[in-house]
Amino acid sequence: MEAITKIRPRALVRACGGPRYAVALAVDALGTGLLRPFLLLYGVMVLGLSAPATGIAMTAGIVVGLVCMPAVGRWLDRGARSTVVAASMLVRALGVALLLATPAGHVWPFATAALVLGVGNQAWPAAHAALVATVAHGRERDTALAAGRALRNAGLGVGALLATACLAGGATALRAMAVATGIAYLTAAALARSVHLRARPAAGPAEDGAGAGPAPRMRALLAANVVYVFCLNVPEIALPLVLVTQLHASPVWSAAVFVANTVLVVTLQVPVTVLMSRFPRRTVLAVAGVVLTASYLGFLAATSLGTGRAAPAVAAVSVVCTLGEIVYAGSATALVTALAPAHALGRALARFELSTGFGLAVSPAVITALAPHGPGVLWGGLAGATLLSASAVAAEKDGARKDGAGKDGAGKDGAGREGTGEGAAEEDRGACLSRR
Repeated sequence: MEAITKIRPRALVRACGGPRYAVALAVDALGTGLLRPFLLLYGVMVLGLSAPATGIAMTAGIVVGLVCMPAVGRWLDRGARSTVVAASMLVRALGVALLLATPAGHVWPFATAALVLGVGNQAWPAAHAALVATVAHGRERDTALAAGRALRNAGLGVGALLATACLAGGATALRAMAVATGIAYLTAAALARSVHLRARPAAGPAEDGAGAGPAPRMRALLAANVVYVFCLNVPEIALPLVLVTQLHASPVWSAAVFVANTVLVVTLQVPVTVLMSRFPRRTVLAVAGVVLTASYLGFLAATSLGTGRAAPAVAAVSVVCTLGEIVYAGSATALVTALAPAHALGRALARFELSTGFGLAVSPAVITALAPHGPGVLWGGLAGATLLSASAVAAEKDGARKDGAGKDGAGKDGAGREGTGEGAAEEDRGACLSRR
């Protein structure tokens, strides 16, 4: 595929699923931003639960929610697209309803609500990626995925700001935010379902049995992704922990890092993805690992500076970390959608989301366990693991696979480069879709 040379807003909206779907993404993100960052506070302030019990219930909800992913993958491989997206939003609306119905002091109903919310949160990314991969193709799809992430981060940021402003209202305000979140999920689900997008089975390979084959294993990619996703929790967990508890800096620095991260992702995700479209996706993903490794080593150096200089240095290095996150997010899912044949796209995305969800679930525990042993253990450990993961991504060979046109899946990528296997997989993915 040819590299994208400029951003065309109208074409980008169409590639993202159309105007109604774009509005659904924005409304869904806004609702999520209202509640998700303050779900722990809801359990503590509204329900009167202890912080440890609330945290355990939320973590269990995320982990158990991953169990739904194989079923989501099979559902997607049967052709469902907008229905699965809408279902993930409706499931989260049900989770909010259960949350509102939870009596004060009862942890199990809260845990059930967290579980239902976790199922919806885990199912949505794979469903969204499959929908975009059905509408858009080649590098246009990569840009559409990046635009969806930028839009979602903008919605999450606005929702979190609104929620922060309402926190002065205490428990009453938190209940009101939960109600608003439920309404947002229902509205977004209706908009997403109205798109009526469904993929038809790919023609050709299914006739000789290829359509029934397994999803690509991508073992090195999935294992590396578990480590890569730690970067998503660095601004929210690692840096506040280091800045406040070890460097004794003002919490304002943590807030500034988080705001800068959000603004950079919203403004640069699409331009950086367009810029990197001239290179093979696997190469870009490996480069993301190198950038993240450099940022972790930068954090290690910054924390060794004297009092008064460490906090500004950490904030400056966080920009490099965010750039690594942007490059990673713009290439990882795009690589999976490029490698997976049409008949196994859902299962491939489900496996990728399993690795992402697992990494997000374990990263807080790993970060908080490493931090007390000093900056060298925390940042050195993250740097070593990330660099090893980048090497594994670069070294992994995509399995050979013949599509209906007789092209070798291990041949050339969309840009005609040897050895990536991306182009043949995209050739196999039929552009067949139907709007009912």
